[in-house]
Amino acid sequence: MATPMSAEQFAAALRAEGITVVEVGDWPHHNRNTKGPWGPVHGVMIHHTVTSGTTNTVGIVRDGYSGLPGPLCHGMIAKNGTVHLIGYGRANHAGLGDPDVLAAVIAEKPVPHDDEATVDGNRAFYGFECENLGDGNDPWPPEQLEAIERTAAALCRHHGWDALSVIGHLEWQPGKVDPRGFTMDSMRARIAGRLGTKPAPTPLPRPKPPTIDLSKLREAARTNPGMKGTPCTYEGVRIWEAALVDEGLLAKKRLDGHFGTDTKTATSEWQERLGYRGRQPGQPADGIPGPDSARRLAARHGFKVVA
Repeated sequence: MATPMSAEQFAAALRAEGITVVEVGDWPHHNRNTKGPWGPVHGVMIHHTVTSGTTNTVGIVRDGYSGLPGPLCHGMIAKNGTVHLIGYGRANHAGLGDPDVLAAVIAEKPVPHDDEATVDGNRAFYGFECENLGDGNDPWPPEQLEAIERTAAALCRHHGWDALSVIGHLEWQPGKVDPRGFTMDSMRARIAGRLGTKPAPTPLPRPKPPTIDLSKLREAARTNPGMKGTPCTYEGVRIWEAALVDEGLLAKKRLDGHFGTDTKTATSEWQERLGYRGRQPGQPADGIPGPDSARRLAARHGFKVVA
């Protein structure tokens, strides 16, 4: 049992463990505290997202969806090992769970089988969503597994907990399968090993910035831009759209991975900010990303563009 650490302590503990942290918006004040208590905390819970694409995943866990408002976790652990801080306080991640499991976590004993859901877990656990499709086939990169290990160890270290204070969602609530693709026993063994060392003996490598292939992006922009609901499978479109959202040129609800009319219009407006115009007098810029407009947007938003 412990009083939750402050948001500042939370971020500092992760960084002290050698984790690369990205702070998403006003995360320290993004929570569900008006809907119920937050704390005392007893442990750390690990989930998978059933999503792909870091930009898309951050948006989902921050905002939630119909019937389950965000934040859906305190941090989202991306494939590259970056931890995105999403919210702080009560979050919609754990739901109701088994009281015998909670008692075991508090006593730092192996958890029993979960067979009921009657205890509020959102007040009692720090929650981390991990970017993965959760189908048993989507890989867990080594840097992501190490980030999960370091993240859980950081919070255990702060509170004086051992590795038995870290559980998976599948151990808390009947019917849940997450995280799928590694076992919680293997993760707890890793965490226990790390807790036997000083914090961050070596930092994780700094993640590489995401990269957009300009030719694929241009192809997406030229392919049926007026057709609604026809998603482009190229992940670079979401990265591009997220930058346009941050520039105030594209509505957040249009960040859907489809280079449709709205995205093309927003791109045109970005090009016009840079001084570009259409070929005919009075004609707007064409909205097809070019090398200069793409690289200048990339420079402002932390991604790279390759031809």
